[in-house]
Amino acid sequence: MRREIRTAVYDDELHIEAYSFQGIEKPFLNHFHEYYVIGYVEKGTRVLSCKNKEYRLKPGNIVLFNPGDSHGCIQCGGETLDYRSLNISKKVMLNLAEEVTGKRELPGFSVNLIWDAEAAYYLRLYHELMMKGTGGLGKEEALLFLITVLIQNYGQPFESCVPECREEIEKACSFMEQHYQQRVHLEQICHYAGLSKSTLLRAFTKSKGVTPYRYLENIRINEAKKLLVQGTAPADAAIQTGFSDQSHFTNYFSSFIGLAPGIYQDIFTCNHKREDEQSGK
Repeated sequence: MRREIRTAVYDDELHIEAYSFQGIEKPFLNHFHEYYVIGYVEKGTRVLSCKNKEYRLKPGNIVLFNPGDSHGCIQCGGETLDYRSLNISKKVMLNLAEEVTGKRELPGFSVNLIWDAEAAYYLRLYHELMMKGTGGLGKEEALLFLITVLIQNYGQPFESCVPECREEIEKACSFMEQHYQQRVHLEQICHYAGLSKSTLLRAFTKSKGVTPYRYLENIRINEAKKLLVQGTAPADAAIQTGFSDQSHFTNYFSSFIGLAPGIYQDIFTCNHKREDEQSGK
């Protein structure tokens, strides 16, 4: 059996995370991110679910996830997954979009799965330069060409990609965002949102693409990432973000991010510290 290899690198010049996964068999649970994800399938086939739609991922496909797009995937066929991706924060994407369009406006990708040879070329080039630790003009040029192709061909204002949500669903989200550190019950969310349990579950899942419980776990994982980068021990991060125990936290973190909390912390803490030093913080 081929051993899974998971690698992550942080570009402290352009402030972007890059991931490389090889030999992956395990599914990725339905989840979402606060940042943009641009990924490329090198090998293997998967069934991707994104915003209540299903797609067949094949080698050569590029996936585009806006912040908040719920998605997950499972293996189909005998080949394991080889995959590379870029995680780009809203702040960085805003700067890139301004460079490309002249407008300081977040883009929203209108499709989640594409086949584009030009975009694939620049994505792989930038990713390989990151993994090799090569800096300079070539790396930044490849990134800007990639973003240019994606925005020109698949971009629209980010707000137009965000589905309209009922006021009650937004109240439910707000409640979970404020109380993620505590033990949250469905009855509490329903009371705050003003909906019955069955109505909330149906409406929330249709609107957000994930269940309320999955939404809450995503909030906790995203907050835990921030704590880990700040140097908080994984066990303490688990407690501070509302997980019942470290084992539960580790399992969820690994399923959502693709790396164990300790490995994530080792990779990104040093890079963010160096970034702060360079900025004079």
